[in-house]
Amino acid sequence: MSTQNLNRHATRNVPRYTSYPTAPHFSDAVDGAEYARWLADLDPAKPISLYLHVPFCRQLCWYCGCNMKLATRQEPIERYLATLIEEIELLASHLPARMRISHLHWGGGTPTALSPDQLERAMAAVGVYFDVSADAELAIESDPRTLTSDMIRRIGRLGFTRASFGVQEFDPKVQAAINRIQPPKMVRASVDGLREAGVGGINFDLIYGLPHQKTETLLKTISLCAEMRPNRIALFGYAHVPWMAKKQRLIDETALPGASERLDQAQAASVALLEAGYNSIGLDHFALPNDPLARAFTEGTLRRNFQGYTTDQADALLGVGVTSIARTPSGYVQNTAETGAWSRAVKAGSLPVARGVGLTKEDRLNGHIIEQLMCFGRVDLADAANRFDLLPGVFSELSDELEELQTDGVISLDGNDICMTDEGAPLVRVVASMFDTYLPKNTTRHAVAI
Repeated sequence: MSTQNLNRHATRNVPRYTSYPTAPHFSDAVDGAEYARWLADLDPAKPISLYLHVPFCRQLCWYCGCNMKLATRQEPIERYLATLIEEIELLASHLPARMRISHLHWGGGTPTALSPDQLERAMAAVGVYFDVSADAELAIESDPRTLTSDMIRRIGRLGFTRASFGVQEFDPKVQAAINRIQPPKMVRASVDGLREAGVGGINFDLIYGLPHQKTETLLKTISLCAEMRPNRIALFGYAHVPWMAKKQRLIDETALPGASERLDQAQAASVALLEAGYNSIGLDHFALPNDPLARAFTEGTLRRNFQGYTTDQADALLGVGVTSIARTPSGYVQNTAETGAWSRAVKAGSLPVARGVGLTKEDRLNGHIIEQLMCFGRVDLADAANRFDLLPGVFSELSDELEELQTDGVISLDGNDICMTDEGAPLVRVVASMFDTYLPKNTTRHAVAI
């Protein structure tokens, strides 16, 4: 593939596709009453996943696009936790039976902004209303700048199996530019502490395209990370969207690397991670060969959801907390983002849904195709159409666009089979967007492809 073609596609604005339809297409036409019907229709014999959202952080990171609140006092966190536990009970009351959890994930914000006792209270509430499988994955996101030894011990005692850290970049100049100062020694202490407490899975998030970041600084960061041997590493491109994430207005836009620099960083980092012994998983994840994520990729069971790539096979991922998103076989819903409105709805006994989208047969087909491309870099359109009782010809209007992508070296076409080329693999989101029937109608500004 020519550099010109790669750069042309790399600067296209496309979604990250952690769901389909993507969140900008959710609407208030789906409310809590509709969600209640979807919950009642779940198969009680199948496990579910549970996501718990904590919107608080102890320190502010300027690059972050998450919905969060700076936690300067303990009282708002305590009030939030009490309502979160009420929502857990409310959610369980709408299910057809006592359900079994196969995956549980705490995200945010920073879930470890809770105290150890608060975390334990919430986990106890989950155990009151759900059965947690003995082999369930229990994961929690954390911030090594504020993670205490008491919290580390409690995380281990509660049986968590995986912990995630936002490392991003170790270069001091870059850290200062994004307001996240955490030297390698600090991160290593947290990793060692968690492993000693019995948490076997460690995830790192790295970001390229940050202000003042150079390929050399990113490669040094990867070398330092490889010494700590996290089981999984996610490598994300920084999405500068200050019109959505107001904190990003504190970042000096003139210090951001350009498109060619971002591309060089992404490619060099990928090579370095492979050389460090990690397997490439999907678009932007890497895992040690013996990690369950690597095995799922090899065995063809890899999935993608709001947490990124996952081994989670549950049909339903249910969310609690502000802004949390849930997926059921019938559709997606998202809780309200405003803490006061969320709390009032829960206390009134209403599921605090702000918006959602019901799935059509075409949505399920396109979602399957997008997930196959995002997970494995290939898809058989005829097989996909047959799965949903549709004819392969439904994609005939895309033939010219797919042929153009083949001519540009992004994909190879063999009848109904689409396969990303090695050079085109980083552009998988561009190919996935060909099957996004909502995108042409959407005015939302997305991040660049690379």
